[in-house]
Amino acid sequence: MKKNKAFLDRAEALKPRLIVTQKELSGSGRVLKAGDEELLDFGDHYTGYVTVEFESVGRHPDAPLHFSIIFYESTEEFKEKPERYHGWISPAWIQEERVHLDLLPCAWRFPRRYAFRYIKIKILAVSSNFSVRVKRVGLEAVSSADDSKRIPFRGKAEDERLDAVSVRTLHECMQEVFEDGPKRDRRLWLGDLRLQALANYETYRDFDLVRRCLYLFAGDTFEDGRVANNVFIHPEPEIDEQYMFDYSLFFISTLWDYYEASGDRETLRELEPTAMRQFELSKACFDRKHVLDMKKAGPVFVDWHRLLDKQASAQAIYIYALQDLVKLEQALGSDTRELEREIAAKTEAAKKYLYDARKKLFISGAFRQVSQHTQIWMVLAGVVKDAEARELLERMESAAFAAKPATPYMVHHYIDALIRCGEKQKAYEKMKAYWGAMLDRGADTFYETFDPARPDASPYGGKIIHSFCHAWSCTPAYFLRKYYSEG
Repeated sequence: MKKNKAFLDRAEALKPRLIVTQKELSGSGRVLKAGDEELLDFGDHYTGYVTVEFESVGRHPDAPLHFSIIFYESTEEFKEKPERYHGWISPAWIQEERVHLDLLPCAWRFPRRYAFRYIKIKILAVSSNFSVRVKRVGLEAVSSADDSKRIPFRGKAEDERLDAVSVRTLHECMQEVFEDGPKRDRRLWLGDLRLQALANYETYRDFDLVRRCLYLFAGDTFEDGRVANNVFIHPEPEIDEQYMFDYSLFFISTLWDYYEASGDRETLRELEPTAMRQFELSKACFDRKHVLDMKKAGPVFVDWHRLLDKQASAQAIYIYALQDLVKLEQALGSDTRELEREIAAKTEAAKKYLYDARKKLFISGAFRQVSQHTQIWMVLAGVVKDAEARELLERMESAAFAAKPATPYMVHHYIDALIRCGEKQKAYEKMKAYWGAMLDRGADTFYETFDPARPDASPYGGKIIHSFCHAWSCTPAYFLRKYYSEG
């Protein structure tokens, strides 16, 4: 790993102060014996530290109180028991604790931070000589998002709930960095950061937090200068030992978006070499026909879709990122002719080798897979434009065999593609339908994965491990405020 101490020091200097909000609920007053449960509802999603206060009822306690507590983000988690989860993500992320209390009354503060709306307390064991009551549950909710500085929503009244839940999702993920999710994985991911930052520019406008995250990515890279896909923050910044071709390129776009929103030329100039290095490394991953070689590119994300061929999407993302790099370099007065030739070559190759003239759709990989992902990214990259782009997206929608987005992350890009090719009303309707389906299920914050046709499906093997508050789902606030505001 290659560390840049100056960049990491800048990131540390930009570390935000967490704003603490106190909230407290009284217990139900019920007398609880072994096997009894108490469910508390905090009324909204919160991220923070919990204190539970118990008191004894009856004779003097002659044994410890043994209880369990489970924190739920959504009622959808109620259906599953922690011990029955056998998915591929570590069950250590399940928000459950078991505690012994030797003395009562007692106020027990959990040292670990939790993300939740609901809390279920179950009495596992007490002596037959006494019972207990939950006297109160206190919460110290934390976020670096300052609601006093949030820009008011000026859209349609019917969209207020959609905006509010989007903003709440962003708020809960704004901690010492833009976390991908306050429940899981609780770290800085580049794909999530890019979308969070866009929503942030329309809501909290916390430029320092975006800048801190950019310096963290630039301050700790692989030896060749490639940006990692995610960064651990504690006990000190350290990158994960993996990268994704598309995520490293999104450093370019995230930096450009930041400059466009903030006008911070100093940061742009200082981080430009990191952005340029992502281009240099990615450029080497193409064959002589200017088509991406997936063996050289390595892992690519695009979307949570197990059967998705990602070659064509990744080629389009390369073109997309280079277009942002051109704007970045032009802002610094640099010569962009090489970049423009590279964009032209890769665009021509996409049209020549990745387009099926019979199907009139772009294809991907050796098996010529058709996916909505590929068509969406070809539109975003400007490989097709205007009427041609609109017609491509229409054909995509009617192609029943095409692989479809599996996450709000990819649906965001679909909405963006519709807007870019002039389908603003259609984009609005699609956004309302997709995120509105989560609202109809009672969402307080928006989910990591969601398929309206299969709302109970899980790519992880269980909904109890899901992140029901996830960063890349916050962008309706971005779209509503940027494109549909009435103020």
